[in-house]
Amino acid sequence: MIRVENLNKSYAGVAAVIDLSFDVPAGENLVLLGTSGCGKTTTLRMINRLIMPDSGRVFINNSDTSLEKPEILRRGIGYVLQNHGLFPHYTVLENIAVVPKLLNWDNAAIHKRADELLVKLKLDLSLKTAYPAALSGGQQQRVGLARALMVDPPVLLMDEPFGALDTITRMHIRRDFLELDELVRKTIIMVTHDVQEAFELGDRICLMDKGCMVQIGRPEELLFKPENTFVKDFFSDHRLQLELKSVKVSTLFSVKGGGGDISVWDKMDLLLNGNCRAEQTQEIEALMNAFMAYKIPKHGAER
Repeated sequence: MIRVENLNKSYAGVAAVIDLSFDVPAGENLVLLGTSGCGKTTTLRMINRLIMPDSGRVFINNSDTSLEKPEILRRGIGYVLQNHGLFPHYTVLENIAVVPKLLNWDNAAIHKRADELLVKLKLDLSLKTAYPAALSGGQQQRVGLARALMVDPPVLLMDEPFGALDTITRMHIRRDFLELDELVRKTIIMVTHDVQEAFELGDRICLMDKGCMVQIGRPEELLFKPENTFVKDFFSDHRLQLELKSVKVSTLFSVKGGGGDISVWDKMDLLLNGNCRAEQTQEIEALMNAFMAYKIPKHGAER
């Protein structure tokens, strides 16, 4: 769905993005991860031409985006900002109806789609007439997501979408994000500096440093098969928790009756909240033994 080829961007002679290339298959969520200033937001903005690259090309569904008018290109791409980016003088309904109105949707279609999304995003329909200042931070971010999804675009770009929220609100919105059926068929590129967020939401992670891609792959690949010291050190502070979250129970052993898609971390959480202490202890011990056997192969070297 998205192909980035040899993107380069500099500001006043300082390189922001250097020869960056990657593919994002349809339906995948790719997370651009890295510290501030590594080039991830610049990359995201070059994809929908909010920033023009110095060189390189971007293809969406095999079409070269440089050949399209920017305003036409952006109408087919959902874009979610860190600070929601809502117009303060527009109501919630007016905010999420901006693109549909540009596409000449009638009022009935706008109201129907708006109601559908607000319900899915757990927002009360009475908020349609409210202004952003009357909403909480979490509500504002949900409205920003609704605006990006209104015309059901195949591609969604998200720039630190939950970064401005408090920890508890961010946790709830991330959980709802994972459960939202609207996103199942979307191709998503998300920018974050939050390691936990990247591992929870990303199918693959592109780790960047100083404008370059250091490693790209599934979360478990970056953890257990780091390409260099930078990758290994980047995850060191959260390593055990990330390992438990990235490894599925089905990876460790077959699970009768299904349920193997759950992570080791989530399975541990379920067991610890169970009622039968004796069975819990046995299952936890078996789970951790299997995890350690996976983590430390027969030759004795830790993954």
